[in-house]
Formats: sequence, C-alpha cells, structure tokens
Amino acid sequence: MAQSEEIDIAYFSMEIAADPAWPTYSGGLGVLAGDMLRSAADRNLPFVGVTLLPRRGYFRQHLDAEGRQTEEPESWQPETVFERLDQVISINLNGREVKVRAWRHAIAGVTGDRVPIYFLDVDFGENPPWERTLTGTLYGGDETYRLCQEAILGIGGIRFLRALGYKGISRFHLNEGHSALLSLALLEEESGNRNLSEVTAEDVENVRQKCVFTTHTPVPAAFDQFPLELATRVLGQDRVRALVQTGCCPMGRLNMTYLGLRFSRYVNGVAMHHGEISQSMFPNYPVHAITNGVHAATWTSAAFRELYDRHIPEWRTDNLYLRYAIGLPLEEIQQAHGRAKRELLQSIAQATGVRLSENAATLGFARRAAEYKRADLIFSDLNRLRAIREKSGPFQIVFGGKAHPKDDAGKAVIRKVFEAAAALRESIPVVYVENYDMRWGGLFTAGVDLWLNTPHRPFEASGTSGMKAAMNGIPSLSVRDGWWAEGHFEGTTGWSIGYEEDPERHDIEIESFYNKLEQAILPMYYLQPLAYAQVMRSAIALNGSFFNTQRMLSQYISNAYYPATEASSGNQPLAVAKTETGLASIA
Repeated sequence: MAQSEEIDIAYFSMEIAADPAWPTYSGGLGVLAGDMLRSAADRNLPFVGVTLLPRRGYFRQHLDAEGRQTEEPESWQPETVFERLDQVISINLNGREVKVRAWRHAIAGVTGDRVPIYFLDVDFGENPPWERTLTGTLYGGDETYRLCQEAILGIGGIRFLRALGYKGISRFHLNEGHSALLSLALLEEESGNRNLSEVTAEDVENVRQKCVFTTHTPVPAAFDQFPLELATRVLGQDRVRALVQTGCCPMGRLNMTYLGLRFSRYVNGVAMHHGEISQSMFPNYPVHAITNGVHAATWTSAAFRELYDRHIPEWRTDNLYLRYAIGLPLEEIQQAHGRAKRELLQSIAQATGVRLSENAATLGFARRAAEYKRADLIFSDLNRLRAIREKSGPFQIVFGGKAHPKDDAGKAVIRKVFEAAAALRESIPVVYVENYDMRWGGLFTAGVDLWLNTPHRPFEASGTSGMKAAMNGIPSLSVRDGWWAEGHFEGTTGWSIGYEEDPERHDIEIESFYNKLEQAILPMYYLQPLAYAQVMRSAIALNGSFFNTQRMLSQYISNAYYPATEASSGNQPLAVAKTETGLASIA
C-alpha cells in the first residue's frame, strides 16, 4: 500500500461496497466504486478512497406475503473490522462546529496490493445529538440531513486527507454529485486567507485542473439540489455567495451536478449512449463517455473461476484474456454453470422455502426497485406467458431488489410482482428474494440461465448487473439502453427487446419480449443446448473481456486523469511515474 506522500488520486463516493458483509452501500453506485478501487489495488496504483461510515447502513428490507416492503436499520459493528484513526477535524454546519473522525480499511486486489479507504464518521461523544446522526443512514433524512452529509463527504473528506498528510494529490474524482462540495473545499484552499468573495478566475481554473466528475444520472429531476436559503444556513453565506458567482446555482438552487460540471476538467457519462444523453442535457460543457465495468475476479463464481484458471490462467491480472474464452469447451461451460445454478437454487430454498427446478429455464431480474426499471414488464400479459410455457417449455423467474423507503412507486412495482406470482402459481414459479445485496447479486448473476433488463429508455445510464452475468456466461434479454447498446450482438451475446424502427413504443417492447422468449430463447435452451452454450461462451469472450473495471480504469487514467497531451508535455505527476509499470500494463 502506497504511503500518503505517494498518493496521487483521491476517489470520493457517497457509498463504497468494500465487502459484501458490510452495509456501506445501497446499490450499483457503491458496488461500482468498490470494483473501481479493487482494480486500482490490482495494479498497485496511487489511489485513496473517501466515503461515509453509515452506522445504520442503507436499510434491511422485509417483504410480507403481499410484497409490502418495510425497513429496519442494519445491525453491524464497524469497529470490529475497521481501524479507527486518532485524527479529528472539524467543519462548520448550520453555524455549529461538527467533529469528524475516520476509520480505515485497505481494499485488496488480486495481487495482494491494497488501496486505503477512509470512512468518515461523526457519531461520537464530542458532537451534539442531532449532528451525531449525520453519518447514520445512507440517503436518509430530509434535505438538511442530505446536504449536511454531502458537506461531511466533500469538505470533511478533503480536510481529513490533509490531516493525514495527503498533500500531493493532483486528481480528485467525484463519483456522482454527492461529493461535489469537495470542489468548494479546494476553492477555499486556493483562495488561502482571502475571503471567498474574492475568488479569482485563476482560483477556479486551478480547482478545475484537479477534478474529474462522473455523472450517473440521465434525468435532471434526479440531480441533488437544494434551496439557496437552506444552503446558506448549512454552508454559510460566504460559501454560497461564491458558488452563486461561479454559476453553480441555476434557478436559485444549489445544484450538485452543476457544481461538478463547473469545477471539473473532465466530465463523463457511464456508457456511450449515456454520454450522448448527458451532452444534450449540458450543451455548454464537453461531456465524454467511459463505459462502466465490473471487477472480474469479484463477480465470477467459484465454478467459472476454476474453469478460467485451468484454461486462461492470465485472466485475473489481464481481463482482456477473457477474449480467449471463445475456445473454452462447451461441455465445461455447461458443467460450471450447472454448479452455479445449483448453488443459487439451494440458497433460494434455504431463504424462502421455495424449491425451484434445476431442469427449468431460470430467468433473473434483480436491481433497485424503481418504476422506470419496470420489473413488472414481463407480466404485461399473463395469459401470453402461460401460452409460452405450454408451447416452448417451462421456465421460472427469480427477482430481487429494494425500493428506496420514500419511493412509493418503486414499492408498488414490488407488490405487482407478488400479485403476478400469485396469479401464475400453478404454471410459472416466481420468487422474490428479500434484502437483495452483494452476496445475492453474485448468486443471481451466476446461477440464472437468462438475465432480464427492461428499463424505460433512456433512463438506464449504464447498468452493471448484465456485465456481472456475462462474466459467468449468462446472456441477457434486454432493452437496448445503457451498456447493452454496446454489448448487444443479437443471438450471439444475448437478445434485444424492441425494434430499431421504433424502440420506445411500449406495446412493441412487450411483443418483442414475448416473441424472443417464445421463438428464440426457450427453443434453443431446450432443443439446442450446445447452441445455447455457444451464446454463453460468446457472452464471456465478447462482453466479459471488455465490460470490466480494469479496462474502465485504464480509460480513466489515459483520458481523464493523465491524458496523453499532459504526459507528452512532462506534466505527469511524480507519484504516477513511480507506478509507470502498472499504468503501462493496462493502458
């Protein structure tokens, strides 16, 4: 693990999934952050991660017999797994001093190298009662609570890194707008002892040169934004005045996305299509695209890890070698998948009491329960589903995913799945696993036979669950949105939903979904199992070899952190030069 004076890149994220057993994440954003830092550790790169310590987690989901979701706090003890640091810094929130400390965990890569992550914490005796709750629950509370959390992450995170001796960081990566207030803290550093009202264009540009901003949100309504009155009360008048002057408060609101845009030298969406959508949303800023990926070794099941180790021993340290999966024996792919499927079905039986058939085609859908993700699309015509089963063969469906506690529409989608499951009970087994997390994610994306993804275009920025499935040879049946616009090769890596001439018509999508299932997928699965195994093999070779965080991190290094124009002009920082071998190996 690099020393503090060698660290050159600080990665800020509201959530980081450092370990499946720790509730430090809510979903895809945190899992992506964890995978990113694992890949940095794989190459022993000069990274440090900064996030919050949610002592009550996101929430533990409970579902009753009718699919009604209730929530309770996660119970865990971070002090048993993290190292508490002695340093304490303070920030001013709501006119009061709030003390911030941190806990350290080193995330490991496949080579044994490690990247430090600092989990910021305010729940200790020196703080007043309400302030102590601010690192309690991920994405909890009201607007005041959320803004205070984001100030602790952005402003407190920078100050804590400085207190630990991280003086030479040249790049700060903002993973979504939650951490955008770190640019305000950097602006304060640039202005020195001057009042923030005296911030110069040079100060702003100096901050810009240090920041990289990744946006994951394809709709303006989802941006974090706060009334200026609230922002002034929480952050202080001088800070907000400076943010207004620098163009971060359109329509009288502090907009965290605009804060990230204004103070970043490089801005990117998380898939090709999402980059295009984001550019249309922000025409005054150049928006690039770096498609997301997943950490290959983390999301490959034990059975497939053993298969790859036998035939492609280089795959862990160089994911591009997964391209050679195109030569794997089909029978061995079938055997590895059979192991993963049995493990999934046994886990479902243990958790729910429902015993599904190993011989039936198993369809999987698991992600955050949000209305636009349309988990219930498959149930648009129950009679058609019954007819498909009779004509093309039996199938069963497994679901998972949490709705945000305040998302009534998302909760309603879960209830619709339960209603459909009850109606189909005699013909098509449907199981919804409660409290979906990283452990279940690994089981689902390795053990099903087909991965479903039915978002409403263009609201899927990227999505990574289908990438995890591909690491295990699971083809997708998906709307061509997010990553699938790049990963889809019809009948080769999976199948698309909808038609090119009119991809956004709801009725066409439903008909396309049913037709592909009835006429292409189930007949191949039952009547041409080796042909289905060929699709599985192609999913690994074409999608697994590309949609990984090793490739993603390489693109961030080459295009966002240290573009070629900088390297050729001699501006590449010393800390990166020390890891030149690691950079060269993934560039």
